[in-house]
Amino acid sequence: MPSNEGSLQVEVSVADDGTRLDRLLAASLDDLSRNRIKPLIKEGLVLLNGAPALNPSQKVRAGEVYEITVPEAVESEPEPENIPLSIEFEDEHLIVINKPAGMVVHPAAGNWSGTLVNALLHHCRDSLSGIGGVKRPGIVHRIDKDTSGLMVVAKSDAAHQGLAALFAAHDIERRYKAIVWGRIYPASGEIEGSVGRDPHNRKRMAMVTKGGKTALTRYQLVENFSDIAGLVSCELETGRTHQIRVHMTHIGHPLVGDPLYSRAKRSRVSALPEERQKTILSFNRQALHAETLGFVHPVTDKLLKFEVDFPSDLRELTKAFRG
Repeated sequence: MPSNEGSLQVEVSVADDGTRLDRLLAASLDDLSRNRIKPLIKEGLVLLNGAPALNPSQKVRAGEVYEITVPEAVESEPEPENIPLSIEFEDEHLIVINKPAGMVVHPAAGNWSGTLVNALLHHCRDSLSGIGGVKRPGIVHRIDKDTSGLMVVAKSDAAHQGLAALFAAHDIERRYKAIVWGRIYPASGEIEGSVGRDPHNRKRMAMVTKGGKTALTRYQLVENFSDIAGLVSCELETGRTHQIRVHMTHIGHPLVGDPLYSRAKRSRVSALPEERQKTILSFNRQALHAETLGFVHPVTDKLLKFEVDFPSDLRELTKAFRG
């Protein structure tokens, strides 16, 4: 019987005497997070001597035996869709995807199909053991629709809980490559400041003094393109919405092709041959790619690190700048 559905029993040891019920069950049942266990308790699915134990904070006593009924995971609302995926790694707990530009991560208004979640529901099928009791992939971080590159997604409750903790503690290595406008000086540095909703344009984020979240980006110039633009490596200490796009714009180097934070100006590339100008000025997404992803596997404790090269459109853009 799978450990995340059916009936389970937990006996309280002497060492656990006086522990909170939800903490005891979370520690005893590896595949169920504390956030998953609390609803089970409140729904009367945890029994002591045949009676529901309805208080997650109640203290347990040595010798007590709790019976836990875990409902079979139910299907989530998004429908599975047979969409090809570029998979860098997969096991029973998680999957690492090289997401193409143009793919939305999660269904939302205006994008109810064709998303990464739809694709994962089809690909993973019965290997999804249930996140919070629902058969769905556990999205612990996102990259923008028009950003390409690496993402990790949980397939089990245990992996979801562990990955969420790693992201919260900033124990995930995330490095992006971006092509930005202008001569980058100094060639390396840190950009720190709160990122929040732009008070003048609700579609944009901005550096703000009130209401934002602390954000830190470390950047390093990789290659200079004749002072017109440059290839930079950006390492995220935090992961705020549009963080790199906002931070690089803040220091005067918006991303090439970014429709929200930058405008293509012919004067910037007027000295280049016409064919190269055309390639650069017609590039219609932010030139941003999640190149590196590294973390300790939350279940196996194995160190994992992945790197993926630029997709073809960014390779062509780079070629146009280089000549």
